[in-house]
Amino acid sequence: MADAAHAADPQTDAPQRRAEAVLARMTLEEKAGQLHTVDASGPDPAGRLGPEIASGRIGAVINQVDPQTLRGLQRIAVEESRLGVPLLVSRDVIHGFNTIFPLPIGQACSWNPDLVRDCARAAAGEAAASGVRWTFAPMVDIARDARWGRIAESLGEDPLLASVLGAAMVEGFQGDDLAAPGTLAACVKHFAGYGASEGGRDYDATNIPDNELRNTYLPPFKAALNAGAASIMTSFGDIDGVPATGNGYLLGDILRGEWDFDGVVISDWDSIGQLITHGLSEDMAAAAREAAEAGVDMDMMSSAFIEHLPEMVRAGAVDESRLDAMALRVLTLKAALGLFDDPYGKTHEGAAPTREAARDLARRAARESLVLLKNDAGALPLDFGAIDRLALVGPMADQPYEQMGTWVFDGDETRSVTPLKALQDALGEDRVAFAPALETTRSRDRSGFKAAVEAAGMSDAVLVCLGEEAILSGEAHCRADITLPGAQLELLDALRETGKPVVAIIMAGRPLTLAPVLERVDALIYAWHAGNMAGPALVDVVSGAFNPAAKLPVSFPRSVGQIPIHYNRKNTGRPPVAEQIMHIDDIEVGASQTSFGMSAFHLDDGYTPQFPFGFGLSYTRFDYSDLTLSADEMNRGDTLTASVTVTNAGDREGTEIVQLYIRDPAASLTRPVRELKGFQHIMLKAGERRTVRFDLTERDLAFSGRDRRVRAEAGAFDVWAGGDSTAALHARFVLRD
Repeated sequence: MADAAHAADPQTDAPQRRAEAVLARMTLEEKAGQLHTVDASGPDPAGRLGPEIASGRIGAVINQVDPQTLRGLQRIAVEESRLGVPLLVSRDVIHGFNTIFPLPIGQACSWNPDLVRDCARAAAGEAAASGVRWTFAPMVDIARDARWGRIAESLGEDPLLASVLGAAMVEGFQGDDLAAPGTLAACVKHFAGYGASEGGRDYDATNIPDNELRNTYLPPFKAALNAGAASIMTSFGDIDGVPATGNGYLLGDILRGEWDFDGVVISDWDSIGQLITHGLSEDMAAAAREAAEAGVDMDMMSSAFIEHLPEMVRAGAVDESRLDAMALRVLTLKAALGLFDDPYGKTHEGAAPTREAARDLARRAARESLVLLKNDAGALPLDFGAIDRLALVGPMADQPYEQMGTWVFDGDETRSVTPLKALQDALGEDRVAFAPALETTRSRDRSGFKAAVEAAGMSDAVLVCLGEEAILSGEAHCRADITLPGAQLELLDALRETGKPVVAIIMAGRPLTLAPVLERVDALIYAWHAGNMAGPALVDVVSGAFNPAAKLPVSFPRSVGQIPIHYNRKNTGRPPVAEQIMHIDDIEVGASQTSFGMSAFHLDDGYTPQFPFGFGLSYTRFDYSDLTLSADEMNRGDTLTASVTVTNAGDREGTEIVQLYIRDPAASLTRPVRELKGFQHIMLKAGERRTVRFDLTERDLAFSGRDRRVRAEAGAFDVWAGGDSTAALHARFVLRD
């Protein structure tokens, strides 16, 4: 075995010093090899990649999780290469590994960083036990367009919520020590602005003013890096004409300069090569130079660095010190992960949580992700003791694979408990009348409607599981029409005609336009793709064993024409006013030309979303009163406390997520009409009342200004508190210089 990689004493030397000792003995080709990430999937990866690994030309592999295969690849790297530098094994561990938790957008509905941290920790343990040590998560792109397939991976539309939950996910993956059992290095993606792709189309261009970039899109990345994220991934898209993978302003000025980040930056899949397609680089050599000089360390899949950087260094086109810095960051990460001491992952063999513990966590995460959006006349919860028979209908009612959702490569569908199985376990098979009605969510064949209507007719109530299959969201799966596909609305019509109460459960990877669904059902639960334990979680909520508390992390549009729609919009010079809104049906034929309402709205869909950010119902009711501030004025450096009284005015115990919003109504840059600045979970018994307090500091009032300095500006600030972003309770204070 080569000994250079093991020459330093792991007990006394920090990871960087250990990496420096290895780097000092490397050739240019070996340095560039550390920057080269390749796909190890497919048959016989050792035979295909072995010679390149042995020659030191591959530093990391992706998409291989078989422990025996990985040990074989690692053996070649450690025992056959000149310096014995181990491989870094990576995988997209997005919302679980073998056990699948709700989609990130579903987890975000919990507004619970502890839960998000626990899910990431469990996924890390399972993945590390298989040999994976690096995950390409979390995705903290702000997402305001439901057409975009990757909204499923996001944490929503709000910078604060995405920051808090993204940081928690990093902490869950990485723990306190990257070398500890069951840890993965996190990779925050996609830097930056990927969620603003034009038209909701993946990979498309983005045009983001610096004000918007710094105040909306960058904060979650900064929070994730502050939480210790070891690496960051570039976006596919361009930012104002400069693709992110070659964008020196993003990667050099901001990431390396202002933020002083010295971790690994990796390109997305072939995004260095795509600099040519974008039109930034004329050939692969130019693309390699653009990416390296911008600040990218590792090349995923394009081979640009390994093929061109050594030659460019020899020719003086790229300084060797840059190549050294790139390789040193990769080697330092490997040292921090403990790979030099334990390349075969023996430390992590028993790191996975027990199957029972993972299952219990998946059930808890799933039920905290389910959002109750409609509940007319107390249609829910259902009294299982009083029900003779329950109809379960719909194409998503018994789909163990589909309920896991997008970005699932290693999930075990045999661990999935579907709504059908969970209801049969809860009620007994003879009390559940099941009829899928449609083969898939996209099916238009109505031949199964008759059986579904018969099942409904003989039952006390109907649960109908609708939505979209997992493949309809995720990367490259964007939709222009985000209504329910296939004949699902027609199925609702048929069920409605039975006269039985109809409860819809929507299982999807994105917000859908729900207006036509809402008018056809008595209650609606938005379940997203909730993972392996979606079925038991739904039973918990539908039966009332668990009182839902989840809140939306993203606004739901009334129609696709409202997109992009988000609560933290700008006021404009002519903000919409409810009493001035004119609807298209109210305009007389032949009316003279006039600017109806003279404000920012759509004639056919107003200006409000179907459901606002932060919205979610409970089986009880929470009333808000007495919003008070500790002072009317606040000096710089002081803390001001906002207090609000919350009362459980219903007849059962429940949890409420209390939210605090502010607005800076007059600033050197226009500010959003509202910004989330705090949230707290409180459990209240029926009739219980509690005062909830939020501390506001100067930092909470700050933003990146015209000069790119982050500071709070003196003046008045509005404050609101309530159960969603439309909260009505209001107060005002003044920040003094």
